[in-house]
Amino acid sequence: MAAVTRRRFDPEFRAGALRIVKETGKPVAQVARDLGISPYMLHNWVHMDRLAEQYNGDGDGSGTLKESEQEELARLRREKAELAKQHAREKAAWEKERAELEDERDLLKRSVVLWVKEAMGR
Repeated sequence: MAAVTRRRFDPEFRAGALRIVKETGKPVAQVARDLGISPYMLHNWVHMDRLAEQYNGDGDGSGTLKESEQEELARLRREKAELAKQHAREKAAWEKERAELEDERDLLKRSVVLWVKEAMGR
């Protein structure tokens, strides 16, 4: 079975395909057929472009957060930091308790071995 080579498209071609989809309003499948590419590939490009616009704030023209959003973000970050500290403290306590229980278990194992040996008369 021969290996299939993967087609590569330069950024200009991708940008042009995206521009056609945005400006003409044609369905992605039709534009893909016209360009001779897979509709799935063009759909992925469109999806990634939309995500990039949302992330960069290009979609609605507001790339910055409002003051209330900034305050909420700061509050959530403080809360996250406090929860992380609390989790670290609890984890340390659990580890300490686990170590103590393992020591107790090992001691009981040794005690049972000695008790069995004594009971068997050895």
